[in-house]
Amino acid sequence: MSEKDLMDQEEIYSKVLRAGRRTYFFDVRSTKAGDYYLTVTESKKFTHDDGSFHYKKHKIYLYKEDFTPFKELLNEMMDYIINEKGEEVISDRHQKDFKREDNTENVEASNSSGSFTDVSFDDI
Repeated sequence: MSEKDLMDQEEIYSKVLRAGRRTYFFDVRSTKAGDYYLTVTESKKFTHDDGSFHYKKHKIYLYKEDFTPFKELLNEMMDYIINEKGEEVISDRHQKDFKREDNTENVEASNSSGSFTDVSFDDI
C-alpha cells in the first residue's frame, strides 16, 4: 500500500474554512490503533513579486484526552477578545491590502511639547 493510500485511509472526516489569505483544514484522522484525533492546519498563501506563490502551513495535533481543557481555554480566549474588542465580521487588519497608519509624527510632536494628554493609545 502506498503512502498516499495510508494517508487517505487515516482521514475520517474533514472540513475547510477559507478566511482571506488563510485556509484552515480540520481533519479527523485515525491512529494505527484505531483511535481518532484532530488536526488543525493553517495554510497561508504568499505571493512573490514575480507572481509565483507558495504556502506556509502550521499544524496542531489534538488528542481526545486534551479536548475538554483545550475547548475551555479556546472559548475563554475567544470570549475575552470579543468582550474587549467586539465581534467584527471582517477585520481590516487581516486583509491583504491593510496599511498600518504611521502616527510617529503625532507622537513625537506631543512628546516635544511636553504634553502627553493628547496622545491616544488606540492610535499607537
